[in-house]
Amino acid sequence: MTRATAVPETVTIHVPFRIVKRGGRKEMQVPTETRAHHHPDDALIKALARAFRWKRMLESGEFATIAELAAREAIPSTYVARVFRLTLLAPELIEAILDGRQPRALTLPTLMKPFPMEWKEQRPVR
Repeated sequence: MTRATAVPETVTIHVPFRIVKRGGRKEMQVPTETRAHHHPDDALIKALARAFRWKRMLESGEFATIAELAAREAIPSTYVARVFRLTLLAPELIEAILDGRQPRALTLPTLMKPFPMEWKEQRPVR
């Protein structure tokens, strides 16, 4: 089978962007009209990953207490306890955070404060 038109060896794509420094990292910034509507919050995602990792470690019996876990991780047990609470977030809220669909006001400092344990009550947090 032969092709009717030749496939080009090189394809050039022009994408307008600029590089900005943000938090000591370089980030590629595209014009607003081409940006995606989802903006994942890396700090929130990292905190969720840590919380579920710590939960798994406690449930498996690797550590008996949060204090023991905190000592091994070399971080304050109060911080571990606050981050650990993120495992109590409603599944749909966790999914929104992982997809970058969380409300702008929903940040890690916001979630480090006490929040309702009932999933139905967490929905207005959005």
